[in-house]
Amino acid sequence: MTEPLVPAEFAVPTGLTGAGFRLEPLGPQHNERDHQAWMSSIDHIRTTPGFPDGNWPSPMSLERNLEDLERHANDFAARKGFTYSVLDGDDVIGCLYIYPSDEPGHDAGVLAWVTAQRAHMDAAVWHTISQWLVNDWPFENPDHNGR
Repeated sequence: MTEPLVPAEFAVPTGLTGAGFRLEPLGPQHNERDHQAWMSSIDHIRTTPGFPDGNWPSPMSLERNLEDLERHANDFAARKGFTYSVLDGDDVIGCLYIYPSDEPGHDAGVLAWVTAQRAHMDAAVWHTISQWLVNDWPFENPDHNGR
């Protein structure tokens, strides 16, 4: 069993509002919008820092995507990893993943992407997320995966 990523006394943030976007925990309610967002941006996401291996994302069915979203929601509830939808209104425009790092010396690994249509927002979203991690999370040395 994987240990929780954050201490039991830490109140996990339920969201964040930034300039032109907001974060909320990813869950099954985002399935169709999430699926459409990343399926329309596969090539773009694969060029985003942290996703250089070309293996993800790979096309999958809406049903398989739902399974992934349920897994992420279960990880969130168990405090083993935290995935947030990046939203503009009701539109899913990206995703943020906070999970244990595989890199020595790092206490969390952080990845984020935005859709190709919102590529112009990538730097601002990442900057806001980075500050949020420093200000509101208990990590001492998160791995920003090439950012």
